[in-house]
Amino acid sequence: MKESLFNPIFKIRMLFLIGALFVTSCSEQQKWTDTQSGTFQLVKNDGGATLGYSLSSGITLLTNKGFAFKDLNKNGKLDKYEDWRLPVDERAKDLASKMSIDQIAGLMLYSKHQSIPAGSRGPFSDTYGGKSFRDSGAKSSDLSDGQIKFLSEDNLRHVLLTRVESPLVAAEWNNNAQALVEGLGLGIPANNSSDPRHGTRSDQEYNAGAGGEISMWPGSLGLAATFNPDLVKEFGDIASREYRALGIATALSPQVDLSTDPRWMRVSGTFGENPQLAADMARAYIDGFQTSHSDSEIANGWGFQSVNAMVKHWPGGGTGEGGRDAHYGYGKYAVYPGNNFDQHLFPFIHGAFDLQDGTMKASAVMPYYTISFDQDPSGENVGNSYNKYIITDLLRNKYGYNGVLCTDWNITADETAIDVFMSGKSWGVEELSVEERHYKIIMAGVDQFGGNNDAGPVKAAYEMGVAEHGEKFMRERFEASAVRLLTNILQVGLFENPYLDTEVSTSVVGNADFMKAGFEAQLKSVVMLKNKGNVIPFKKDMNVYVPKRFYPPRRSFTGAETEGRLDYPVNMKIVEKYFKVTEKPQDADFAIVFVESPESGGGYNIADAKSGEGNGYFPINLQYGPYTAELARDPSIAGGDPLELIVNRSYKGKTVNSANYKDLESILETKKIMKNKPVIVSVNMSNPTVMAEFEKSVDGILVNFGVQDQALMDIISGISEPSGLLPLQMPATMEAVELQKEDIPQDMECYQDTEGNAYDFGFGLNWAGVINDARTTKYAAK
Repeated sequence: MKESLFNPIFKIRMLFLIGALFVTSCSEQQKWTDTQSGTFQLVKNDGGATLGYSLSSGITLLTNKGFAFKDLNKNGKLDKYEDWRLPVDERAKDLASKMSIDQIAGLMLYSKHQSIPAGSRGPFSDTYGGKSFRDSGAKSSDLSDGQIKFLSEDNLRHVLLTRVESPLVAAEWNNNAQALVEGLGLGIPANNSSDPRHGTRSDQEYNAGAGGEISMWPGSLGLAATFNPDLVKEFGDIASREYRALGIATALSPQVDLSTDPRWMRVSGTFGENPQLAADMARAYIDGFQTSHSDSEIANGWGFQSVNAMVKHWPGGGTGEGGRDAHYGYGKYAVYPGNNFDQHLFPFIHGAFDLQDGTMKASAVMPYYTISFDQDPSGENVGNSYNKYIITDLLRNKYGYNGVLCTDWNITADETAIDVFMSGKSWGVEELSVEERHYKIIMAGVDQFGGNNDAGPVKAAYEMGVAEHGEKFMRERFEASAVRLLTNILQVGLFENPYLDTEVSTSVVGNADFMKAGFEAQLKSVVMLKNKGNVIPFKKDMNVYVPKRFYPPRRSFTGAETEGRLDYPVNMKIVEKYFKVTEKPQDADFAIVFVESPESGGGYNIADAKSGEGNGYFPINLQYGPYTAELARDPSIAGGDPLELIVNRSYKGKTVNSANYKDLESILETKKIMKNKPVIVSVNMSNPTVMAEFEKSVDGILVNFGVQDQALMDIISGISEPSGLLPLQMPATMEAVELQKEDIPQDMECYQDTEGNAYDFGFGLNWAGVINDARTTKYAAK
């Protein structure tokens, strides 16, 4: 029976229907605006996430309860991974379940080094339309042929950026790359990364109120020399803002290896040798990089200003036998003569995995190249990323780490030379094929392959796993890695908006406030070791003599050679703003000799090995004069490589010279010609140095770990007071270096100067004398 319009029951039903329609209409009312911002569209959800997408990618928007979402896989419906309201782990699991094995294999790749624009020659060169960049007519921000291939065909989404032409070019390149990958497959954005890029240009002048290319800070050892975790956290916060403005969402840092062997070539990248200081600096660094604040935060400290920190190198790389480094076959073995393996885990467990802010732990870890010799109870001696005990039993299970694990670069390639940096580093598994190496790494518990643009070996590894364990097992294993990798992309907001406003980027990177903070940190990092008679500071406009420095011939890690030259070691125009410069020592009131710590190579000489009379191994020298290793151990603890016939790597009785021995000659000659007038030595230090060769001859010693010349002049002239402390011990002799154990921190006999001061960890002077403050009480108290 038809209901009458005037029937009360019908009226009630109609009113209910109208009300329901009104509520539905309100709930679906559009709560977002879509505007163009440069080359991309910007969608602002009222009270929700801001989205960025490119019209060229073919992406359209979906609406749910009035909010906008990107239809990344173009299926016309809102999938969980596209829903920015859901928790990151739920989104990551949903997306991983939708990915093909080919797509997951691409996600497990981390690109070779990419320069923007690409060079025309050398190991990292590339082409544009088949031509060199110079001949192609391409823009600096265009994608190279290789980049288009690995993003499109190999499904790679993790790109390591090295040199960028400018912040503007970096931002434009990022937008081009993101537009490309947004339109492919499931729309997974690129997670671009960088090694540390905030070092100084020593000759560049700092002007208060002026900006620069990027803020400049002391190196890691310099940050450690401040003994100030709060300063390091400030660095991380500033650096993360500059990274995100460049399109970088992952930092391949910090390097928290304990530099327990002073000869190691990577000491300068660490926070020194003290476990507690390294842990505190690691925690501050990562909290600064990973934590977003206020409107930038998405959840749990993560957000649009966050940068994933890939802490390195598990389980510590500073114990190479004889101080040799595992980038080379001659340095592949990490040894533990002091049975002190566990202490090298301290900066990870009590620093990187124990953060104070919301992100809880470093989001990624990189194991080192080394074979942690005889540390696996099973007796297997293979590189750390291949070792199931080091990766799964210790890191994953014992210490509960469930973040991303990424190999160091080039570890699956074949070793072609024992002394070449660019050679493959498949330590301990040289007999395996490239595909078998990938499989062993995956089964050890690692997620990602550094420096590999090719998905082929990862897909082959998957098939090996299927043959051994079955499809279900291997699919779950790959999805586990995919979830970890996707989590790091999701938690920093790249799925919502991977695009950059170029004007914002150019205003953020290297802005005046950031430059000022970096320069002030440089001042705090300089360590004064000697100040005889309080000769420093010197009054403005006094006459100063600065001898030229001989720069020895060098060969870079890529094989490029530079000739030796004689030149001023500092920007003399900067010196002239503080003092009157004279080229005549007799007219000078004082002299400053600028030197670098001794350089003797990596402890191996291929010519000696090929001669048939030697094994190729030599000591690494921390003094300028010749050193003969009379106290070296014989036989070596570890040895063996497919490219050498010997196993004993001892260098006992061998003599080595430092390439920059003329630095010592310059110091002593300057003192001779200056007679009784003050001579100050400024050491740019990469490794601990035997000061006994020259300390008695000079009046002052300043140590820095990478600062601008102007920072040194500020201290020498008294504008700023030195406050840095040694993050490392200075050895009394090379014999003391030889007798210390590679794995034990602070176990050397330290040098004592003519003023009665021991150059031990935590030592430093200010104008009043030896520094004793809260920092030395906390870290350096005996």
